[in-house]
Amino acid sequence: MSPPIEIHPLGPERLADFLAFFEGPAFADNPRWRSCYCQFLYVDHRRVHWPSRTGEENRAAACTRIGAGTMRGLLAYRGGQVVGWCNAAPRTLLDAFADEPDPDAERLGQITCFVVAPAHRRTGVATALLDAACAALRHQGMALAEAAPKPDIAGDAENHYGPMSMFLAAGFSVHRQGEHGSVLVRKSLA
Repeated sequence: MSPPIEIHPLGPERLADFLAFFEGPAFADNPRWRSCYCQFLYVDHRRVHWPSRTGEENRAAACTRIGAGTMRGLLAYRGGQVVGWCNAAPRTLLDAFADEPDPDAERLGQITCFVVAPAHRRTGVATALLDAACAALRHQGMALAEAAPKPDIAGDAENHYGPMSMFLAAGFSVHRQGEHGSVLVRKSLA
């Protein structure tokens, strides 16, 4: 039997764990994403050409944001080791949404990314992270949680948005069709 899953919020005291996970097991089967450091949505794409960003730039930006408390998310631990990550933050912290006005923006939490170490997939890690993300967003004063799963993605290594079925099982409902094959789902946190 696997040790229990423990979830902890990202903060400066967990920076080394975050970096070790991203630079180690997180992308063992998908190395092309290793350089992201979950910075994609923290960047205003009207001003920054994402493909030209380097892993070093993204790592430095993640370290700065984590130190300043402006990068939010949760780390999942099993047996004292990080086995998963979920980026969950108030929409207002994610600069990529600057060109997508939403009347709910001030009270909307975005759950944008799940990364689970290959050996720990399909063992409840992502579901535990999703539950903790909703609780964390509620604690931060958010009234709604939103995610953008892509139902047609095949393979766990590519499905960093999280499976649609997981969100529906957690009480999310379809809000509207998104871009690039995504479906925006929302859940009330009240």
